[in-house]
Amino acid sequence: MTYEFTVLMGLVDFIPVLLFAVSMVLMQRDLYNKMPKYSFACFAAGTINILISGFLKALWKTLYAAGLCDFQVLNTMFLPTQSLGFLLAGLGIILMLTNRKKAALSLAAPPVFSGSIVFISMMVLGLGAICSCLGILAARMKKKGLIPIFVLCFFTYMAMGYLGSRDSNTAAANWLEQGVNTLGQVLLLWGVLGLHRAGLRDYRL
Repeated sequence: MTYEFTVLMGLVDFIPVLLFAVSMVLMQRDLYNKMPKYSFACFAAGTINILISGFLKALWKTLYAAGLCDFQVLNTMFLPTQSLGFLLAGLGIILMLTNRKKAALSLAAPPVFSGSIVFISMMVLGLGAICSCLGILAARMKKKGLIPIFVLCFFTYMAMGYLGSRDSNTAAANWLEQGVNTLGQVLLLWGVLGLHRAGLRDYRL
């Protein structure tokens, strides 16, 4: 299978990865003192999975476009790694708000699945949990203006997932997917920065 990638396209794909990394560093710092250890472990492991999957896919695109190699495993592992990451991150932030340990223990060693529908379901559930919980925090902190940001972030991620599922290899389709991805990361960072500036780190649940 051939792909219409360019080196510039591969390098641009690192931008949303960087934006996501900044968002997650802020969130981990602000939420650390609010999360039980098992909750933070789920959240941190999940966000690291997401970050690694995005970085490796951008690396694969860049290497492929440069004609160095077609290391397909970096692309193949993207969906399962990112999906599990969203599921764990979503579980971690839910546990923070509910302070329930049973759910964490039940998913401590998730089984291995095959089939994209399972991974997509995991991603939707995890992302929905993250955006919903951040929206709840925004409401509790009387920053309701941030709620639409997290709602838009969720739907932007869903649009990105839809575009990715079409398996189109054209340059136009890839640029569109990267643009939507970057927009989603900008929205997430916007919302997370808003909570950070509102004093999330010192806020008591």
